Amino acid sequence: MTPRTKEQNEEIRLKRLAQIRKAAAVVFLDKGPLLEIRDVATQAGLGYGTVYHYYSNKNDLLYDLLWDALERASEWLVAADSRSGSRENAAAAELGPVAAAGVRLLQLWAEDPALYLLHKLAGEGFASLPEARSAPLSAAFHREVLAPLASLLEIAHTSDGTSNGSAPEPPDGLQPAEMLMAALTGCASLSLRRGTLHGDARNIVGFLKL
Repeated sequence: MTPRTKEQNEEIRLKRLAQIRKAAAVVFLDKGPLLEIRDVATQAGLGYGTVYHYYSNKNDLLYDLLWDALERASEWLVAADSRSGSRENAAAAELGPVAAAGVRLLQLWAEDPALYLLHKLAGEGFASLPEARSAPLSAAFHREVLAPLASLLEIAHTSDGTSNGSAPEPPDGLQPAEMLMAALTGCASLSLRRGTLHGDARNIVGFLKL
C-alpha cells in the first residue's frame, strides 16, 4: 500500500481533531466539568487511546475547543450569510436587526453545540479554566463577540430613540450585550437539549421581545 503523504496525514489529523472537539462539546453540555476523556471517545466513536493521543487531559481539550469555536463566533452578526435568503431569516429580518441576529445565533448554536458552549461559558467568565487561560479567552470574546453586539444594540437604541424621545438611556459599555447573551443562552438550553432549537429560534426571540 502506498504510504500517505504529509498533506494527507495533516488532513486526517485536522479531521480527527474536529471530530473530537465536536464530541467534547456535546459531552460537556451534558456533564460539565465532570467530563472525562473516555466520555468523549465514546461520543466520537473512537478508541480511548486515539483521543488521548491528541488530548491527554480535558482542560487542554476544552481550551482548544473554545478557541476553535471563537474563530467561528465573530461571523454571526453578518447580515448576509449563506442562509440569508432562507424563510426563517427573512421572517426574522422583518422584526429588526437585533431579532434577525438573535435568530441567526440560535440557529448556529443548534448546528454547532461548541458555539453554544463558548457563549455559555463566556457568561461564566470561563470559570472551568485556570485564570491564565480564561483571561485571554474572555478578552477575545469581549472583542470579537460582545463589542460588535453592543454596537448593534446601540444602533437599534438610537433608532428607537429618534422615533420615540421617551426611550431610556442604555447602560454603558458591554452590559446590554452581556445581559442579552445571558438571556439567549438561558432560553436556548432546554430547546438545545431537546434538539428543537433551530425550529424554536424565532419563538425564543419573540419571547425575549428583541
